Amino acid sequence: MRAVDEIQVAAPIQRVFEVASSVERWPDFLEHYRWVRFLERRAQGGVVEMSAWRRFGFLDWPTWWVSEMSLHLETHRIRFRHIRGITAGMDVEWRLDTVAGGVGVEIVHEWTGPGWPLIGGLAADVVIGPVFIHHIASRTLAGVKRRAELT
Repeated sequence: MRAVDEIQVAAPIQRVFEVASSVERWPDFLEHYRWVRFLERRAQGGVVEMSAWRRFGFLDWPTWWVSEMSLHLETHRIRFRHIRGITAGMDVEWRLDTVAGGVGVEIVHEWTGPGWPLIGGLAADVVIGPVFIHHIASRTLAGVKRRAELT
């Protein structure tokens, strides 16, 4: 499964990187995030536990995962490797690049799917990627854009 979500932000790249990488603050301005907390802090990242809602009409479905997060300041990249939860083994990269008018932000999710015999890859491609990951990532990008463009 490979899911790519992207948005353009009219703000300086350092400001966008700061908003995107300050994951503990996400629940303050992203209404779909239930919580984000560091389980282990490191100089440029750490182990972070995240939980978000996936809305289905009037029903909110809870999601949860734990990732190793690493910040790459010189290239404006943020990488996550999911280590717990249904998406364990997923690689996520936030790519920030200067473009005309601001910053292009792209989130790339890559994953072979859960370890379910015969149907794991299909579940990732048909349900988990497009229904859950794309929905949460697109809302996250929109919220990061709003926050970064405030100042």
